[in-house]
Amino acid sequence: MRTTKLNSAILAVVAAVCLLGAGATPAQEDEDATVTLRHDRLSGPRLGVVYVVHGSEWDKKLDERGIDNFISQFGWHFEWLVRPQGGGPAFVTEIMPFVGGVEYGTLIPSLSLVFGIRFPHGFELGMGPQVVATFAKGEPVNTSLVVGAGQYLNFSGVKIPLNLIVSTNGDGQRVGFVFGYAIRSRKNAV
Repeated sequence: MRTTKLNSAILAVVAAVCLLGAGATPAQEDEDATVTLRHDRLSGPRLGVVYVVHGSEWDKKLDERGIDNFISQFGWHFEWLVRPQGGGPAFVTEIMPFVGGVEYGTLIPSLSLVFGIRFPHGFELGMGPQVVATFAKGEPVNTSLVVGAGQYLNFSGVKIPLNLIVSTNGDGQRVGFVFGYAIRSRKNAV
């Protein structure tokens, strides 16, 4: 049953990517074309909340520790962005360390590595591995697949991302909303 839920989540991501790709214009290959890439590095704080799906193993483990299904998230976002100078989608790599559960007098650290695409109008989609350490007695580090989608807003060079996230593994699913801001720290052309 757990595998079925995980497979359903992966199929949903693949379907979303296919739908987005259906509206894209096919690339024409030009062997002599020189592509100039712009590299940006962005970083900034992230805030959010995660809901642990009721009835899952995660829910049971948190309940044993007196932690509710809603958990705060505070962290930082490191982003490396590569995009063609002529326009088009940007390719994004993100590392996001978070700390959750402070409202329960505990720390639940997590680290996500996300690879994604950001389209020119701000829609973004990505996925990657996540590691969560609950520090519960005798419990190992937990890994999962994290998938995110959202929109970023641009205000005079300050990026404000609004993202929905889903994290899934055999112990259950977590769904959340994360926002913050990011400021470009360096840019150059290659």
